[in-house]
Amino acid sequence: MPTCRHSPPCPTADAPDREAAHVIAHGGIQGWSLLCNNVLLFEDTGELLPNGQIIAPHRGVGTAGTRV
Repeated sequence: MPTCRHSPPCPTADAPDREAAHVIAHGGIQGWSLLCNNVLLFEDTGELLPNGQIIAPHRGVGTAGTRV
């Protein structure tokens, strides 16, 4: 696994702020981004960690369904 060369270094894959790592590849229309820490981040906020662990989507609490 390559070491991050960003300054300051990107958060590791097991850090709580792992999503703050730099994007190094983007799947465009497929809806994914590969982060510098080897986390695969999906546009629905789901994640696949380098160790194979799946993190379910974790959208914030909003006002979906509320009419304005």
